[in-house]
Amino acid sequence: MNRFWGLSLLLMTAPALTWAAEPSVFKSTVDDQTSVEVTVYNSNLGLVKDVRKVRVPAGRGELRFMDVASAIQPVTVRVRSVNQPEAFSVLEQNYEYDLMSPAKLLDKFVGKKIKLVEWKEFQDRKDTVEATLLSNNNGEIYQVGNEIYLGHPGIRVLPEIPENLIAKPTLMWLYDNQGRPEQELEVSYLTSNINWNADYVLVLNKEDTGVDLSGWVTVNNQSGAAYKDAKLKLIAGTIHRASEPQMLGRYAEERQMSAKASMADGFQEQGFFEYHIYDLQRPTTIKENQTKQIELLQAAGAAAQKEMLVYGAQNWFTYQYQEQIPEQPVKVYVKFKNSEENHLGMPLPAGVVRVYKKDAQEKLQLIGEDRIKHTPKDEEVKLEIGEAFDVVAERKQTDYKQITSGVHESEWEITLRNHKTEPVTVGIIEPLYGNWSVISNSHPFTKVDAFTIRFDAEVPKDGEVKVLYRVRVGL
Repeated sequence: MNRFWGLSLLLMTAPALTWAAEPSVFKSTVDDQTSVEVTVYNSNLGLVKDVRKVRVPAGRGELRFMDVASAIQPVTVRVRSVNQPEAFSVLEQNYEYDLMSPAKLLDKFVGKKIKLVEWKEFQDRKDTVEATLLSNNNGEIYQVGNEIYLGHPGIRVLPEIPENLIAKPTLMWLYDNQGRPEQELEVSYLTSNINWNADYVLVLNKEDTGVDLSGWVTVNNQSGAAYKDAKLKLIAGTIHRASEPQMLGRYAEERQMSAKASMADGFQEQGFFEYHIYDLQRPTTIKENQTKQIELLQAAGAAAQKEMLVYGAQNWFTYQYQEQIPEQPVKVYVKFKNSEENHLGMPLPAGVVRVYKKDAQEKLQLIGEDRIKHTPKDEEVKLEIGEAFDVVAERKQTDYKQITSGVHESEWEITLRNHKTEPVTVGIIEPLYGNWSVISNSHPFTKVDAFTIRFDAEVPKDGEVKVLYRVRVGL
């Protein structure tokens, strides 16, 4: 307390806080709140609906609506009276965000006298010095008597709080009330610095043929306000927004079930415009500067498929390669259909899916993770898990010739080696160029789209397979 830079705000008088001294000025705090609803978008945006009971006399006056988010976007504020909609209106609005801090308080007292109180611990007494604060820019400068001090020990004691500084972000309204004093006001506004995202845990079974999926949502509130017993809604989807106005201030349970059927106090999902709403069926408190996790879904026994794929590159077919193309990774994927028939069927918000599998000791181990986009029901989810350790792919160009300046012909040999104790099937994805045609091939292929073909080769355990084909590409 008696160190050089100690700072305490001890108020000698507090008339600036006694708003009752001004009959035409009234205030509303969070204590007046009867309900609050928070809709959080996954784009660092929240919509707050704050309902309070206030008492303001008829006529015109000033109402200070306090305890709003410090990251509020004031231009989005909407006020309406629930019980007397025709009687109450807001004529003017100011947003006060010049909040108290030690530095700002001292700034307001530059050129004025304050007290410096130093505690003499060993002498058991206090020394009080009256000083004029000359500057608070990169350090405090005081005049005590005829001497100038660059800093001074002791506690800074201020006589009052300046009228143009407030403790909390506040909406200040000039209102007009043509009805009864008792008003139930619903105030809605947008605030930034509140966000949510989805995280999933997917457990792959021993045979790699089925998965259990659990989902959680994480709400991160940095908006500068707390929301007690709030009705929480989450919106998944990409909304278009105009240019931002300036911001002022700052595993799976073993049971068969459908993910679409939420728990009674969990989230209920429903379509809304071109988005999806996840509505929590119980109130929850979202504290300021808090990260909160809430269960979104649980689903077990969904059929899945593991897939190994090798990818080519489109530009490989238009050049002659003097050297062998380096060994290619064999990528591993897990895919499943998000359908009700597959014990799923809830639209899945975008998020990270972490994939686990039990080891020989029945302990879950992480085997990979991937990020999914917003996924509607009945669509396929495909997750990239990693690269196969025991399956090797090599590619080399065995022939090449340029037919014309825009037509190329090449022959390829893709060698697949399997060092596992069971056979595997490897898919080879080849993105082709221009007007293409396969002239010869050792294995059948399927046409994935206008410019992509796929070979599927079964490789025996401890075995090797060569996929050969000749292709012409060009204009």
